Formats: sequence, C-alpha cells, structure tokens
Amino acid sequence: MFDTILIANRGEIACRVMETARAMGVRTVAVYSDADAGAKHVAMADRAVHIGGSAPAESYLRGDVIIQAALDTGAQAIHPGYGFLSENPDFVEAVEKAGLTFIGPSAKAIRAMGLKDAAKALMEKAGVPVVPGYHGADQDDGLLAKQAETIGYPVLIKAVAGGGGKGMRLVEKAGDFTAALKSARSEAQTAFGNPDVLVEKFVAKPRHIEVQVFGDGAKAVHLFERDCSLQRRHQKVIEEAPAPGMTEEMRAAMGAAAVRAAEAIGYAGAGTVEFIVDGSKGLSPDGFFFMEMNTRLQVEHPVTEMITGVDLVEWQLRVAAGEPLPARQEDLSINGHAFEARLYAEDVPKGFLPATGTLTHLSFTPETRADSGVRAGDTISPFYDPMIAKVIVHGATRTVALSKLRAALAGCEVGGTVTNLAFLGALAAHAGFSRGDVDTGLIARDIDALTVTPEIAPRHAALAGMAALGLLETDAETGFHLWRPLRRQVVLRWGGEEHLLKVRVLSSDEQIWTVGEDEVRAERRAGRWVIGGQNAANVARAGDVITVFEGYGLVFDVVNPLDRAAGAAGDGNVIEAPMPGLVRSVEAKVGQQVAKGDRLAVLEAMKMEHALLAARDGVVAEVLAAEGDQVEAGAALVRLEAEEAEAAA
Repeated sequence: MFDTILIANRGEIACRVMETARAMGVRTVAVYSDADAGAKHVAMADRAVHIGGSAPAESYLRGDVIIQAALDTGAQAIHPGYGFLSENPDFVEAVEKAGLTFIGPSAKAIRAMGLKDAAKALMEKAGVPVVPGYHGADQDDGLLAKQAETIGYPVLIKAVAGGGGKGMRLVEKAGDFTAALKSARSEAQTAFGNPDVLVEKFVAKPRHIEVQVFGDGAKAVHLFERDCSLQRRHQKVIEEAPAPGMTEEMRAAMGAAAVRAAEAIGYAGAGTVEFIVDGSKGLSPDGFFFMEMNTRLQVEHPVTEMITGVDLVEWQLRVAAGEPLPARQEDLSINGHAFEARLYAEDVPKGFLPATGTLTHLSFTPETRADSGVRAGDTISPFYDPMIAKVIVHGATRTVALSKLRAALAGCEVGGTVTNLAFLGALAAHAGFSRGDVDTGLIARDIDALTVTPEIAPRHAALAGMAALGLLETDAETGFHLWRPLRRQVVLRWGGEEHLLKVRVLSSDEQIWTVGEDEVRAERRAGRWVIGGQNAANVARAGDVITVFEGYGLVFDVVNPLDRAAGAAGDGNVIEAPMPGLVRSVEAKVGQQVAKGDRLAVLEAMKMEHALLAARDGVVAEVLAAEGDQVEAGAALVRLEAEEAEAAA
C-alpha cells in the first residue's frame, strides 16, 4: 500500500478521498489554486502545494505541475477525483512515465471510452445493446440531417467527446435540426475542444440507470445500479440506489452487460456504465441501451456505498496498489435504499443561474451524510462548480429513505448565498417521484410546481425583524424607554417588495409585532422564543441579509433608507452580467436594431454558457465588454438607447 498519495482535485471529492486515505493510514497531499488557498481540502491534507491561478487552466488542468508536486512531496500515486484530469489519457501516461501510479484505469481504457461514437461501436462488438443512431466520422451537415431523418424524430445530437449535458440538443422536428446542430457543435468546441457529434434516437419516457463496475484489469464485478433519472438540462439532481421498479431479471442483465463492457477494455478501478432505459412499458431486460462509460469515480458513488457497505475509494487504493478485487460478485448484495441530493448555490427563480457568495452559515442534521468541500466562512467561487454539498441518506426501504431525505433537506441550513434547497425539497415531496414513477422529463414537465417560491408568513417576518433590531438576545431592561414600552421599526425586503415592520417591546420576554395588517406576539418560554404560537426557527445574519431557517431558508434584506434612495436611479437599459464569468462572445453592435429576446452576448460561468438577451426592442447604444473579458456580477455589458431618445429619433 502507498504511504502518500496526491489528490489532483479540489472540493468535496478531494475531501472524500482524504477521509478514506486517513482511515487507511495513508498520508495525503493537496494541490490548490489562488482561489482555494484557504479551502477545506487544503486544511484537511497532510501537505498542500500551490499550483497556480484561480482558473482551472492555470492550476487544476496543469498536469505537469501536479506531477512535479507529487514528486517533490514523495507521493507514490495520484488520485484524480472526477472532472479536470480524471479522464485525460495523456495525463495518465505522463503520471506513469514519471514513475508514479495513477489511481484509476489505463490510458488505453480511457481512450476506448473517451469518444462516444467509438465506444458504441466497441460495445456493439462486445454484445452490449446500444441506442440506434449514427456514430460515423463523416460530419457533413447534410449527411447528419439525412441520418436524423432515417433514425426518425425525435433525435438527440450529442458531442462525441461530451459529458454533463454539454454539446447535447434534443431535436423534435426536421426544421429545427440545423440550428440545433450549430449550437451543439459550438458548445462542444468550447467545452471539449472537439466539435464532432453523433445523432441517436431519443427514447420515449427515458430513464437514466447506470451500473457501478469495478475491475482489476482482467476481471470485473458490478455493484448494482443507480437511478439518475431526475435531471435538469441533462444534469443529475437526485440519485438513488437501487432503481425503483427494478426486477432481478433486468438487474442481472444490466449487470452482466456492464461487466462485459468493463472487461472488454481491460478496465481497472471504479467506473460507471450508463444506460438509457425505455420506461414507457416498465422495466424489461430488452429495454436498456448503452449510453456511455465514465472511466472514473462518479459524483453519485455514495449511494452505492450506502447500499453495499463498500468504500469505493478504499477499493481504488487497494487495486491501484496491486491487490486483487476485494470481493467476488457472489459476495456483494443490496442492503436497503439510499438517496443523494445535490445542494448547489444557484438562483432557481432566475433559471437556475449559478451563484457565488460567502457561506455565512452551513449545517446539516446529525443523521445526514453530507459530503462537502466547503465550510461556513468559505466562498463559492465563480471559477468552479457551485456545489455546496451532497446530502445523502440511507433507509431500510425506499419509503423510509425518502422520508429521511425530506427530513435531511428540511434540516439543512445555508446562509450567505441562494441555493436550490427548496427545489430539492419540492422534488423529494413530488407525488410521482414518491411512487417511483420517474423519467428524465419529470422536472421539465412539472417545473412550475417544483419552483414555487416558499410562502413567508408574518411570524417569519417578525423573527427576521427581531434579528435585524438585535431583539433576540434581551435582558431585563430591554423593553423599556423612559418607563414606557420601547417602540421601534425596521424596513425589510422580501418577495421583491419592501415592508415596514413595527414592534412594541413589552419586556425582555415579550414583544408585539405589526406586520402589515397582522399582529404577531413573540414570547420567550423556557429560554426559547415562540412567535405566533410556534417555536422560532434558527436564524442567521450576515451584513444586511437575514436568513430564517424554515421553508428551506427564507431570506430577508434589511433596507437602509439611504441605500434605497441611491438605488432609485437607473433607466433599465443596461444588460448586466448576472454572475461573475468569462465573456465568450459579443453579438451586439453599436447602432444595431434588436428585438426583445435577441441574443446580445454569451457569458461562460460555472462551466456552462448563458445567453444574455435583450429585455425589450431597441437600439444598441454601447457595447461595454469584449470577447475574452473576465467580468464581475453586475458588470455592464451592453447598453440600449433610452426609449425617449429612440422615440425622438
């Protein structure tokens, strides 16, 4: 076994690997960028090495610098985590050339599965069922359009070097094919440096079910399946294991196919064989098709660990160190059910825009396994994926596990940034999901119901007011001013509107709040506040932002009258960056007549492209940013002429 390993990654996966390594008595070396100098994974490691600037290309993608760090610190092996260099065969070869061990598959195996078209051909040869489609090298637009017609609409255009939904477009009719092809190629070139695509049949009521495999380079086993059908824009949101509705016959067929796939390429280490499943008529052994193989540990690996009792990272280290597979297929079994929900810093009402910010508060229930790479006080950076944590639970049955997931999400407390917590809570409570009736289109179909803004009651506002005025911690003299009850007021903003709240502090243990037309009594009983007849939730304040930890986090802004007056100006004609990011392209030109909805610029942030659209018809007055600019949130990118000026012209 190695005595020291370097983790060529950051965030929660780096922390996850370190936890297992520490339990095995293996020392760890972290690498970090400028942005991550104070990160959790740096603090956890035995040693840490600075490798460059904040952008991934300046740090976590610099394979030569990472290898040198391993050599300089005496590490014998490198664990790649996932993302960054984890599926880069050139990096694997460089690691081995330096005399180090790569904790993962061979470069040959990664290359075999790296391009979707070649991988599908290989899988067909190995007897693994594949989705009907075109996977050829000829990328002529006309040929691809003809192939789509032959396959039959709807079809999926997918980047051959893709992953994570990037470079993927659903096309439902022939008239939309050309535009979708152009868009998919552009995104594929940006994300992977390869614009080639494949075209395949879109499966009706598709379910995304994947099988965890583990090999030693000759033989492989499977550790059963995970259902990852709850997706938004092809990004997984909630995963579970085992898959609801799975039969033993289909499980055996999928497991055997996944093992054939792994053994066909001499796979070593942890990998995932992903299948698209036709769920329109229930699950059957002839209704699943190979989609791709991820030649690394997956984000959702904890649900497999929870139902099998296997530490997959431990297996990775043991096999990489030359040990045989730690278990035979007949040794593996399923125990209970597990869920994982991905908690992100993102603004759901604004179309799930990735968010940044400093986490002023972060806590989970004691029963939750929370795999996280951040702590309270850490900053969600614009340079990396905005995941806060993976919320993981296990129960004896799916029903029990789902109840635990709902409780775990309700008990999450996050302050300092917007999150998708309420969205996750709505998903966990969704009737169809509760029944196990899931497919990849569920979220899109029910998006309105899943993104309803939590209701703020007068008691919530009163509690926020108490935090704003410092009235949560009081003493015997708090309630009086010149021998009369103390009267104060505060303006809070929520739901896009400002509200004046008034309070009469009767004593250190009793307050009367007026919220609009409602009157709310706050009383302290046995050391705890009871507001409006209900126990007060936990609350946190950071600057002028107050978070009440009920309803998945209710956020209030304390309004400063001076700030309100200063912010009243502005003509609404400026298109601003909704988040920090890189200006990928600018399509607006000075003097150009644009219509509402026209694309003016494209911003790349958190590994996704975001089109910035004209909010109204108008004429471009100024273009304030150029392609390649790194901009902050709120930066002006394009300004339209004032409507009065346009009318006068």
